[in-house]
Amino acid sequence: MSLYCGIACRRKSFWSYRLLSTYVTKSRYLFELKEDDDACKKAQQTGAFYLFHSLAPLLQKSEHQYQAPQHSLLELERLLAKFGQDTQRIEDSVLIGCSEQHEAWFALDLGLNSSSSINASLQKPEMETELKGSFMELRKALFQLNTKDASLLSTAQALLRWHDGHQFCSRSGQPTKKNMAGSKRVCPSNKIIYYPQMAPVVITLVSDGTRCLLARQSSFPKGMYSALAGFCDIGESLEEAVRREVAEEVGLEVERLQYSASQHWPFPNSSLMIACHATVKSGQTEIQVNLRELEAADWFSHDEVATALRRNNPYTQQQNGTFWLPPKLAIAHQLIKEWVEKPNCSTLPA
Repeated sequence: MSLYCGIACRRKSFWSYRLLSTYVTKSRYLFELKEDDDACKKAQQTGAFYLFHSLAPLLQKSEHQYQAPQHSLLELERLLAKFGQDTQRIEDSVLIGCSEQHEAWFALDLGLNSSSSINASLQKPEMETELKGSFMELRKALFQLNTKDASLLSTAQALLRWHDGHQFCSRSGQPTKKNMAGSKRVCPSNKIIYYPQMAPVVITLVSDGTRCLLARQSSFPKGMYSALAGFCDIGESLEEAVRREVAEEVGLEVERLQYSASQHWPFPNSSLMIACHATVKSGQTEIQVNLRELEAADWFSHDEVATALRRNNPYTQQQNGTFWLPPKLAIAHQLIKEWVEKPNCSTLPA
């Protein structure tokens, strides 16, 4: 009996350890904050806040990178008081994550007006002077942030934008109310619950076996080429969306495809980028560019793409007239890098 009890106790301890792993406890903690307004408000007491102004994050320059400063609740309350603002404005903040020690992280936009706020937006120049930083467009600063800040600020901007655009119920027209964490909005009149959403986008690197196809839109920075990308239509599977987008944009038919990875992308309105490799049918490689979608598209050799990956400064490349690729943080870069390292990765039938 004693041996049995010993084994049982050790098993219990083992499973308790597994249930209390860092990832699980963080996930459970964030779930609690999203579901319990009181718990979330308590977490704000010891949490950290990232500040925005009209969806632009507050950043500070540090050598060749930007850093996103954090502010405590006390510092935020003092800041609001100094500018004649009610601390109730803090309730407009959204939960964006937490540390392994369960320090909750929030984001607050001081330039947007919510339907429930009694305060006007704060003036940007005065705030920048007081905070010793600049509210910068995230798209321009994203690739000069470290991975943690880039991920947090992307999540924050997407949530803040979603709340700004969903302040009223589409059914009743009445103002909706966000929960403390910002994980949902509820219409008080009909109890409809609205949840933040992402639009699925397929991003596909097409290959003919020895070359890959890269394209550019007119909105791209000068000289930048990337993989094909497009929104999934309602009713489509991932495979169907890839085949349709490739056919629409460059007039090619996909023979095989392989899933690679996914990434949240905050621009323009929060998308889930689903990256795939695809191979076109043998002997059918003539590109027919859809000029409504693309400015240009072409086949590039393995050596050309490998050389482009080794280049570090896109601005130098523009001056030299050579093409350049999306920065390392973008999933398109990872997709292209995978192909260079393993050109024959598109092996699954579509």
